[in-house]
Amino acid sequence: MKRRDFLMSSLALFALSALPKLTLAEAIAVPDAVKAKVNTANKLGFGFMRLPLKNPDDQTSIDYKTLDKMVDLFLARGFTYFDTAWMYMGYESEVALRKSLVERYPRDKFTVASKLPIGFLKSKEEQEEIFNKQLEKTGLEYFDYYLVHNVNANTIGNARKYDSFKFVADKKKEGKVKHIGFSFHDSPELLEEVLKEHPEVEFVQLQINYVDWDNASIQSRRCYEIALKYNKPVIVMEPVKGGTLANLPPAVEKVFKEAEPNMSPASWAIRYAASLEGVMMVLSGMSTLEQVEDNTAYMQNFKSLTAQEMKVIEKAVETLHASVAISCTGCQYCVEWCPMKIAIPSYFALYNAEKQEISNKPFTAQKMYYANLAKTHGKASACVQCHRCEKHCPQHIEIVKWLKEVAKTFEA
Repeated sequence: MKRRDFLMSSLALFALSALPKLTLAEAIAVPDAVKAKVNTANKLGFGFMRLPLKNPDDQTSIDYKTLDKMVDLFLARGFTYFDTAWMYMGYESEVALRKSLVERYPRDKFTVASKLPIGFLKSKEEQEEIFNKQLEKTGLEYFDYYLVHNVNANTIGNARKYDSFKFVADKKKEGKVKHIGFSFHDSPELLEEVLKEHPEVEFVQLQINYVDWDNASIQSRRCYEIALKYNKPVIVMEPVKGGTLANLPPAVEKVFKEAEPNMSPASWAIRYAASLEGVMMVLSGMSTLEQVEDNTAYMQNFKSLTAQEMKVIEKAVETLHASVAISCTGCQYCVEWCPMKIAIPSYFALYNAEKQEISNKPFTAQKMYYANLAKTHGKASACVQCHRCEKHCPQHIEIVKWLKEVAKTFEA
């Protein structure tokens, strides 16, 4: 399958360069060893990171009635892969998976991935404690997939210090893990370094979407190429970039609707990622039943993007470029480390939405929502510029700088 390889810089911090004429297929040949490991069907995974909530301000207030319906539909349409992690949903994601999936379905009807949170480790012994607690929380006897979580320049020291890759490999030998890998948020150079050190890993989880493909910071394409160079299938995370590519500005959505009126913006983003050769799974953090209905509908009979559809995406990228100021995915990693408890992702989302509004409007809903959030969280102006948040940001966002802009916009 051929597709255009286009250069997309960071949404606000970098300029959009001219689109090269090379196709991705011409840029890199996918090894047969990788192709053999990838099943072309059922490529959609259910990410337990953004679940339905009863109270939007409380990540632990999971709406189980809705979640059960979502899980039921996902399985009924032939999909089986569920992805969770230690800290998702205020540390309740693994519990939610047990209640909505494990306790309601036979073990052979689903596969589960969870992760070792190396950024939180304080000792080597803590790995065993966390792993056993994860099995307890999920109600499982083993994980189908287990990852060293969020490998980057700030966490790789812990992984090496505590032999985290050996730990997960030992769990595989014990039969408590079927397949091992790692999720990654950093440079292609570090990715290659890790893959050289750990040939035992079976797959790599990368952030890939059509705006990050050649993002100067995230460098999805180069990381993807490194993974394939080492014969590692890829699991895609953030294909919709934390909802950004599902809730597009009107001008961008119009590009897609004119091309295919019945397809959602999210479908273009997820199909883009799933169309890449060597991708074994595309994760979607679904928070409504409607999102499950939409995603499973077009992924049941998945078809790779055509050359004409790739041209549509190129046009959408050009339109989107000027409409999003901060490329935040809402992963919440920064919030964990903020001493002032600033709702950083929420404020950034409001700021992006504000910048997409008509400039001469006297009042916008974003200002009201900001005031509401500021009642229970630190204001953007409360930032003490410790930069701890930036060290843990997978997107490498200059958070301190942007918080100043948020304060100017909403606190003036």
